[in-house]
Amino acid sequence: MTARIDEVLDDARVRLQRVTPQEASVAITERGALLVDTRPGWQRRVEGEVPGAIRVERNHLEWRLDPTSDARIPQAVDHDVEIIVMCSAGYASSLAAASLQELGLHRATDLIGGFVAWRAARLPVRD
Repeated sequence: MTARIDEVLDDARVRLQRVTPQEASVAITERGALLVDTRPGWQRRVEGEVPGAIRVERNHLEWRLDPTSDARIPQAVDHDVEIIVMCSAGYASSLAAASLQELGLHRATDLIGGFVAWRAARLPVRD
């Protein structure tokens, strides 16, 4: 039996403690959570960016955030890092965060509504 994407998304989200833009902002400023923007460059140029977000396009995400990977970013120090994945609207980021949890990054989650919600919440954006 094959699953539909809506079912896969629902299964991913059951494992996540998704955060609102306001909760993400607090996590970033008060706890040092990493906001990881997985949108491709063209989309960031069109929509804008969150200052300080780490840009890791989706196809590199697991390699760059797995602390055991030779291709990891400097911030991927261990499996306890708090990671908030952001895409444009909050769908692909749920799947990405669930994938990170499968790698043992148990504090990985995603931003509800993605960049669109971040901008709508009037949080810092760079065009």
